[in-house]
Amino acid sequence: MSSRKIQTTREDAPGHVDLTGEAVHWDFRDSMSYADYLHLKELLAAQKPLTGQHDEVLFITIHQASELWMKLCLHEIGAAIAQIRKDDLGPAFKMMARVARVQVNLIQSWEILSTMTPFDYAGFRAALGKSSGFQSFQYRMLEFRLGNKNRDATRVFQSHPDIAREVEKALVEPSIYDESLRLLARRGIAIPAEKLERDFSQPYVSDPRVTEAWRQVYHDAEKHWDLYELAEKLVDLEYRFHLWRFSHMKTVERIIGGKPGTGGTSGVSYLKKALDLRFYPELWDVRTEI
Repeated sequence: MSSRKIQTTREDAPGHVDLTGEAVHWDFRDSMSYADYLHLKELLAAQKPLTGQHDEVLFITIHQASELWMKLCLHEIGAAIAQIRKDDLGPAFKMMARVARVQVNLIQSWEILSTMTPFDYAGFRAALGKSSGFQSFQYRMLEFRLGNKNRDATRVFQSHPDIAREVEKALVEPSIYDESLRLLARRGIAIPAEKLERDFSQPYVSDPRVTEAWRQVYHDAEKHWDLYELAEKLVDLEYRFHLWRFSHMKTVERIIGGKPGTGGTSGVSYLKKALDLRFYPELWDVRTEI
């Protein structure tokens, strides 16, 4: 039986893509590259474990990535509030829908972190000191923009004046729900005056008159179609936010059990308290009346 050498073409070579005829830019000594544009050198150098424990890199990566996603959420929610204020709901809906998709990623991040066992975490937890997700100023600002106001929570930022000012700004300005109620009022739907002009740094308190206003929207969705869609976009945001919180709580419970948090909270029991909070109470109450 004669042997014959088999010639392998570029197309046949495993893992090889033929670049013949492709006008690829190879030299970036005088041009901006992908890494330059994204500042990848700085970004990828930001993971600085304090111990030699393998899973600390996972812990850092999950939390840094979450902060980047929250930065995008703040960008989109701030712009959506501006559009609602201008009664331009089309762009606002796109921005709110994008945030909802980002929230899916944030929820999924807990699934990845849950691959870390209690033993893995115990290997580097002491190195965290008093640092905690409770101190995430972006999370707190996002919560405030969505409508869950809590001045007590801002005290943790007092040692960083620049951050404290940004958090305070998010606290005292109208949330996306406040602006939505103002829009309803401009459209001729009765909203109590004290809901339209109030101390926006205070937690929102449910009002049956606002429930009635939303009931009008839902009762005649064809007439109030964009307001109806706004209501559902708001519900979607809060729904996914609560899923994020629940996933967070269960992941923490899975990893540290009943231990207190590194930031001084009671840990899982504290996280469970947050599950009962409602951002847009009338949008949930109105469902009982439909």
